[in-house]
Parts: sequence; structure tokens; C-alpha cells
Amino acid sequence: MKVVEVAAGLIHHAGRYLIARRKPGVHLAGYWEFPGGKREAGESFEDCLRRELFEELSVRIDVPVPYRIIRHEYPEKTVKLHFYRCAIEAGQAAPIECAEIRWVLPEELPRYKFPPADRIIIEALQQDGRP
Repeated sequence: MKVVEVAAGLIHHAGRYLIARRKPGVHLAGYWEFPGGKREAGESFEDCLRRELFEELSVRIDVPVPYRIIRHEYPEKTVKLHFYRCAIEAGQAAPIECAEIRWVLPEELPRYKFPPADRIIIEALQQDGRP
């Protein structure tokens, strides 16, 4: 089964994380996620994250710090998610390529419907406490 490589940003500010809701008509539509996207051929994960966050949210980030790598098998594909902690360096986050965005505290994350692959990250962020 093909493995889809993804970079995702754990964007933090004032003790909260930025989450984005997936648009209708896409895989896992309506679910919340940590923003990011698929890595293109020859692209580093850090460059992928910077590109995706600019395309999706119109923001530039500081240096992304590796956090965790999660591999999850869905019936139709396997994803390998590379999570990075980061903060917005320039721009104001706007939902350009997503339905909506919210800033939430770690303890609020379980109130939102996330893809199964994100559950481990949500638990880890709650254990870590605030960014």
C-alpha cells in the first residue's frame, strides 16, 4: 500500500494550538486537524510545512521543531505524519484552504472530531501541557 508522507504544524500561541476543519468533498471532510499537507518529491518536511501553511493559512512560521512521527493505516491508504511545533512569524492566520480555524487549549482538543491518526498527538499534547 502506498504511503503518503505529510508534514503537520502544531502551531502554538498563548497556550493554544491552531486547528483547522477540513473542507467538504475531501478525505475526512468535516474533521479537525493540525494544518499541513503532503510532501512533494524532493521537498524537505520543513519546506513542505512552510509551503503548506502559507497556502492554507497565509502565514509564515518560525523554525519548525520536530515533535513526533505517526504512521497510521486507513483502509484506502497509509499516512506517515511528521508533526512539528512552530509559531507564526508573519501574517494573520486565515482559513484559505480549510473550512474554518480555531485556537484551542490542549485540554479542549478532545471536544473536536479529529482523524484517528491524530489521537496519539492529542494525548501527547495534553500530557505535555501548554506549549
